[in-house]
Amino acid sequence: MIRLGITDDHQIVIDGLSALLKDKSAVQIICTANNGKDMLRLLDENEIDILLTDVMMPGMSGLELASEVKHQHPDIKIIALSMNGEGVIVDQLINQASIAGYLLKQTDVHELMAAIQKVYNGGIYFPDTILNALEAQSRLRQQVDTAHLTQREKEIIALMEKDLSNKQIADQLDISVRTVETHRKNIFRKTGTNNVLSLVKWAYAHKIIT
Repeated sequence: MIRLGITDDHQIVIDGLSALLKDKSAVQIICTANNGKDMLRLLDENEIDILLTDVMMPGMSGLELASEVKHQHPDIKIIALSMNGEGVIVDQLINQASIAGYLLKQTDVHELMAAIQKVYNGGIYFPDTILNALEAQSRLRQQVDTAHLTQREKEIIALMEKDLSNKQIADQLDISVRTVETHRKNIFRKTGTNNVLSLVKWAYAHKIIT
């Protein structure tokens, strides 16, 4: 019997998962919560094998909850559930919380059970759509690393996105206008862009600004 905990700020999601799994003899839902703090309290009182957790929750996010669970209950394996399959989010959950699986909420009960059983048996479960998003995120990160943008250049990109003039940027950062002009030239060269619009698009795509 695989013991489960479920965290989601929408009760209808918990009810839906419970309904999907109620006839599955291999699993038993031990505890549910609508927020991370309540789930942490419940985990002090109940033993589970796998935690299914939403990613985007108010207060304590799924990333924060997963990180705390890994710290306080390292034997619990975590599968994240989300409507969002962005590589940067999955990457953070893997690196900061060592999640064992990630599923989109559009998944069906067969894939959910397959993920639960594989993770319970010591494996990991990331569907192809998530693996592709991770690969794309890795490529973007490599491009950022290759660009070798300095922290100052990233600050200037953020101010350029706000449509500040060179003089306004210089005043805000307490540097000379000529220094700003030099930074702008270097930024365009490093990112392979030639105007502010294309630079801003590049910065958003590569998570330099959000």
